[in-house]
Amino acid sequence: MRSPSPAAWVRRVLPTRRRALAAAVVVVLLAAGVVAGTLRPSEPDLRTEAALVTVRSGPTGDEPVELDTTLYLPPAATADAPVPAVLLGHGFGGTKESVRADAEEFADRGYAVLTWTARGFGRSGGQIHLDHPDYEVRDAQRLLDWLAARPEVVTDAAGDPRVGVVGGSYGGALALLLAAQDQRVDAIVPMITWNDLARSFLPENSGEGPEQGVFKKGWAGLFFGSGGNAGPASVGGSGPAGGLAPGGGSVPGGSLPENAATAAGAIDPSCGRFAADVCAAYLRIATTGRADPDAVALLRRSSPAGKLDRIEAPTLLVQGAADTLFPLSEADANARGIAATGTPVQVAWFTGGHDGGDGPKTDSDRVRNLTVRWLDHYVKGEGAAPADDFTFSRIAGFDALDRGLVASGFRATGYPGLTGTDQRPVSVSGPAQSIANPPAGNPAAISSVPFAGDLSSLLDGVAGDIPGQHARFESAPLPAAVDVVGAPTVSIRAASPTGTAVLFVKLYDVDAGGSATLPNGLVAPIRLEGLPAAVEDAEPVTVTLPAIVRRIEAGHRLRVVVATSDQAYATPVEPAVYSVALASEAVTLPTVASEPIPTDAVVWRWVLVGLLAAIVVGLVVVVAVLRHRHRRRESRVHPTYAGVPLAVRDLRKEYADGFVAVSNVDFEVHHGQVVGLLGPNGAGKTTTLRVLMGLTQPTAGEVYVFGHRLVPGAPVLSRIGALVEGPGFLPHLSGLDNLKAYWRATGRPWADAHFDEALEIAGLGTSVHRKVRTYSHGMRQRLAIAQAMLGLPELLVLDEPTDGLDPPQIAEMRRVLLRYATGGRAVLVSSHLLAEVEQTCTHAVVVNKGQIVASGPVEEIVGESPSVLIEVTDPVAAREVLDRLTGVSVLPDGDGQLVVDTNGTARSEVVAELVRAGIGVDRVVPRRRLEDAFLALVGDNSRGSGDR
Repeated sequence: MRSPSPAAWVRRVLPTRRRALAAAVVVVLLAAGVVAGTLRPSEPDLRTEAALVTVRSGPTGDEPVELDTTLYLPPAATADAPVPAVLLGHGFGGTKESVRADAEEFADRGYAVLTWTARGFGRSGGQIHLDHPDYEVRDAQRLLDWLAARPEVVTDAAGDPRVGVVGGSYGGALALLLAAQDQRVDAIVPMITWNDLARSFLPENSGEGPEQGVFKKGWAGLFFGSGGNAGPASVGGSGPAGGLAPGGGSVPGGSLPENAATAAGAIDPSCGRFAADVCAAYLRIATTGRADPDAVALLRRSSPAGKLDRIEAPTLLVQGAADTLFPLSEADANARGIAATGTPVQVAWFTGGHDGGDGPKTDSDRVRNLTVRWLDHYVKGEGAAPADDFTFSRIAGFDALDRGLVASGFRATGYPGLTGTDQRPVSVSGPAQSIANPPAGNPAAISSVPFAGDLSSLLDGVAGDIPGQHARFESAPLPAAVDVVGAPTVSIRAASPTGTAVLFVKLYDVDAGGSATLPNGLVAPIRLEGLPAAVEDAEPVTVTLPAIVRRIEAGHRLRVVVATSDQAYATPVEPAVYSVALASEAVTLPTVASEPIPTDAVVWRWVLVGLLAAIVVGLVVVVAVLRHRHRRRESRVHPTYAGVPLAVRDLRKEYADGFVAVSNVDFEVHHGQVVGLLGPNGAGKTTTLRVLMGLTQPTAGEVYVFGHRLVPGAPVLSRIGALVEGPGFLPHLSGLDNLKAYWRATGRPWADAHFDEALEIAGLGTSVHRKVRTYSHGMRQRLAIAQAMLGLPELLVLDEPTDGLDPPQIAEMRRVLLRYATGGRAVLVSSHLLAEVEQTCTHAVVVNKGQIVASGPVEEIVGESPSVLIEVTDPVAAREVLDRLTGVSVLPDGDGQLVVDTNGTARSEVVAELVRAGIGVDRVVPRRRLEDAFLALVGDNSRGSGDR
């Protein structure tokens, strides 16, 4: 949620009569800042230079290759005023265009930014060697030479540019490997990248090496395909490569240059643009599902592991929790290896990753700020040294204003690693169980879809573990919430008649309703050998589960699942039956002592802070006194309206430019009433509702809720439920979980929510346990009504609750509102559907041009309508005849009939006039509808002064 502007803040806390002076002070100061900004000379656009640069790399350093580059130069960069540089790498399968936005932002911040398309991709030549030290890394070294020769780039010595290296995924590993191979690098920011490429694609979570690992065939196939064909885009290459937004990447497919066949020889369709040794290693692993020593050595050749002790450049490691490709453990290994030599290292985890994109804006902004501070200090030499903090985040819910996801950030002193600063054991139990390994791994459980991003959330509850192929062990409901930060551990026993088994261990969060969530789709594959035939004879095996950041709520249970198959991994082809049991009846959950990172305040510019500092100190004192008096006054109850849910008295809203949106609105809403607020577009309905919800202050008049004068932040607002925007929910959560998340955000006691009563009134039934993504529009609208009804507020304010619903859904919404009001509560509904208001509302308030033109029971407003429906043989001729009669007016057509307002003229005279004109009259019936009364009240010139 954004913090209010200074003027808005003053407006909320000062009474009306004293508001103008304080607001004027703030406006003057803000205007001074704006003027100061406008006095600065306008800067020209960034300069860019695109070129194919030939560099010499390879084992001997003399193999030429063309790299497609673009240099971004800030306007101030000249030979007389050189600037530091950023070398910005893209993700696997991407090109230099993948990081254009980040390059431009770095250049805006005063850096010369060099981007390039790595060899084997896009218009660059060469083959893909997977960040080989002799090829991709040496290419980057030659680019450092090129930067050092640019007069616009500041140097520390001849041939030594002042440079930071930033990249994500493929580009992140390049940053680590380049810093290990070339000491000219001044700082690096590797994001969502690997430590050991062999372990990443052949993980084994019981402690064995990649030779015993379980092949991650889904991700490996996606990577190999993106480099082995001529598709148009990339994998893992867009967002993460830039240092400012760490997000998810791109779609499959790498692109070939137009002259690829000529530049690199004939393309082998089985290898694409991969180097022959890389291709051969992949084909061997993909065929057998196991890695041989040569394949492991090849993958480790392209891994920072084993080279970290050579890195002297201060390192900011950013890793995503939603990442089944390079999980948090990869950043952990990098951090420990670099810090061991005394190099400054900072670690930041965020909620995105290869499977989760950038995460919420609050999270990507946090990472952006960390990146900028890191480079500004270690490359530019500006600002204080970043603190030795470990930061992480988790999804906290959604913003009540824009319905977007919100991530809460946390800070801890020093990096605690995957074991956390403390461990919380949780007892789990269950008998030994037999599980089947399916032949050829089919059917297989689905835990995640590589690179699916938001699609992965759709798997929750739709696909999961296969019956007969997994064992479950569960805990009792947790007595208190646990914030897990790190890698949980569990100990199991396994037996197999073949002596070997491949298993997948998972940790689920199971809510009170039985819905199970696998955090970020993460699993722990293990390959066990030398197993006995009976589980009683098996030795304990400690399994380190993938690191997560998750709050396990009180009342939730933990479920340990041991499965025999997973769609993303290669499993034994031969069928078998294994036995599994718990070796220790506890799961160990790591926790971290931390403090929240404030996110609800706007970062003020230092100049503005300096201008306001002296005033703010005095203003705070004045405001505190005035607010204290204000609250005392507003805590009084008006005796006349103490039992009235809503009383609006002489409401007026006039804007500073003289525009009057509401000039005289006065009405009441009582218990048991459903009151419809009606009016044409621009009549003042929206402004009235905004005032009622405390979103804007009236110019004059008062609003009382149960006798309390309504002001922004008034405690009595908790007795009002509202739906003033379209419903917005998290699609991967059930309806009930969405409601619970909303209620937690209110900070009110759990017992006050009255979930069961609100759900019964809304009529969702068992559908409330389904994922919201499966809801129809009408069900979403009813869920939004249920959300407004949480806590069973005594006053419900709804703006167009039937908007977009079909007739059956409208009828159901009508019943929902009537059920709510019959419980002794009150409802105020703004709607443009007059027929629905007539059938739903007991009372109506008609507003036109900012004023009430009628109010009271619906039947009284309808009254004895002067309108009649006349069916004639010739409607066109009849209209001409009636238009000539004094006082008689023909209203817009009503379903092909003439709607005639006689205005006191006898109906017999109207009929006689038609007959005299030779027009046959088939039927004359009175027309008594709210629509008639509405049109009579607002007339044809119904366009009001307009809402803002």
